[in-house]
Amino acid sequence: MNNIDWIVLFSTVTIIVGYGIWKTRGSKNIEGYLLGGNEAKWWTVGLSVMATQASAITFLSTPGQAYHDGMGFAQFYLMLPVAMIIICITFIPLYYKMKVYTAYEFLEGRFDLKTRSLTSFLFLVQRGLATGITIYAPAIILSSVLGWNLKMTTIATGVIAILYTVSGGTKAVHVTHRHQMTVILLSLFVIFFLLINNITETYSLKENLLIAKANEKLNVLNFEFDLSERYNIWTSMAAIFLFLSYFGTDQSQVQRYISGRSIRESRLGLIMNGMMKVPLQFFILFLGVLVFLFYQIHDAPIFFNQNVVEQVRASDYQSDFNNLEKTYTGLLADKKEAHASLISAHRSGNKTSYQEASQSIKSIRTQEKELRKNVRGLIEKADSTLETNDKDYVFISYILEHLPNGLIGLLLAVIFFAAMSSTSSELNALASTTTVDIYKRIINQQGSEEHYLKASKMLTLFWGVVAILFASFAALHENLIQFVNIIGSIFYGTILGIFLVAFYIKEVQARAVFIAGVIAQLLVICIYFADIVPYLWLNIIGAMAVIIMAVTIERISPHATKE
Repeated sequence: MNNIDWIVLFSTVTIIVGYGIWKTRGSKNIEGYLLGGNEAKWWTVGLSVMATQASAITFLSTPGQAYHDGMGFAQFYLMLPVAMIIICITFIPLYYKMKVYTAYEFLEGRFDLKTRSLTSFLFLVQRGLATGITIYAPAIILSSVLGWNLKMTTIATGVIAILYTVSGGTKAVHVTHRHQMTVILLSLFVIFFLLINNITETYSLKENLLIAKANEKLNVLNFEFDLSERYNIWTSMAAIFLFLSYFGTDQSQVQRYISGRSIRESRLGLIMNGMMKVPLQFFILFLGVLVFLFYQIHDAPIFFNQNVVEQVRASDYQSDFNNLEKTYTGLLADKKEAHASLISAHRSGNKTSYQEASQSIKSIRTQEKELRKNVRGLIEKADSTLETNDKDYVFISYILEHLPNGLIGLLLAVIFFAAMSSTSSELNALASTTTVDIYKRIINQQGSEEHYLKASKMLTLFWGVVAILFASFAALHENLIQFVNIIGSIFYGTILGIFLVAFYIKEVQARAVFIAGVIAQLLVICIYFADIVPYLWLNIIGAMAVIIMAVTIERISPHATKE
């Protein structure tokens, strides 16, 4: 990075965050602070919902996922529009009818206080953990590739988000989300056109896509039913339960759309999200495929996290690493030759040669995977504390090494914006839930509007500090975008099951659903640690366990109190 990048980075962040603070200062009551005065228009709702979900992890991790494993991760989002329709029909009208500040208020009216408290507690646990990760994820990557101090990067990201969230509440989150998403989307399109321009210098776009297809990067749909596979068409069916819970019951999302001007505005905002989110994820994944094609022309490193590579070179395993790197260099040359043969056969229409070239590419890809596996094993031998997963470093490495000056600073601003947009939404939701469902409902029911407003701001600050502390001591070993979804899947199924019972099974009362919720959550935790099924199935297991057990308990308890 040069001075231009630093100027672009700091000026972009300062202008948008400063504008958000200035525009939304001075909330006078808890309704204005937590719901933004119900002033949000549908496009603000839609962009805010998207910005909440599109964390820095999305932009750092998703292209790396596609670079290594192809477009299969897109299957995860296929059922999102269906979930949006269900939420628009069922969830939103009930939330507006009861005029709730949080989703969990609804459960006390339907069941009782302990059921409301249980779901609030589960939300606070999982969202508190996830907030720390949304701060830590970009911090660890930026600190590694830029040489910044990890704790200072973590604190800076968290503090900026805390400042404007404490200052303006929900309205500040909405205002900054609009501008942040605008910068994010424009920046991604700039990278797209730069990549297209770079990869078509040697082969046409169609020929590049043939290379990507031969390397199995364009395989989107997998219809094979295999519980060992995390992403196929069947796990996408299970993912609908994750989306229903995340968008329908997670306060960080619910708060985005219940602050809309009306039911219609909220519904339009969610439909906008459903229509745009799937193409956006395809687009971000396709950027990863384009980065892969770029590195077929400009040789990719054997391991993208150069900070780790330098530490291995300084260890007793330097010669072993050099030998693997030498083998890898030869493999790159073989791959380029195979790609040239593939395109030559395509141009001449020689199907036999084309199939032979495809098989050769497949063989080289298998060897490359094995080589990268050996590199990860060597890294563990050199130092077991080093991170062996470099998927999250692919995109940031491309940005820093191959983009023009000025654009690097803008893209780093995008990463900070994405981190702050998710963090601010989550802090806002954590504070709302703690204030409304815990403090106001259980601890102090006699406070004034001004008192609860101050409490909300103090709790926003509290959760911000908690998130920063968690992020400062966190350690991640999964691909980051998967890690966040895993944490959600452990808790979301149970929460969704309780809401589904509340909406659709009127015979079930408080005692039965509370017991079912506790047992289902313990069951899901046990299944996760036993590593029995892919994590997306935890959502459907948790939800169905609550429903089945709640109905069963209700029917075998003839003396249960009926409301």
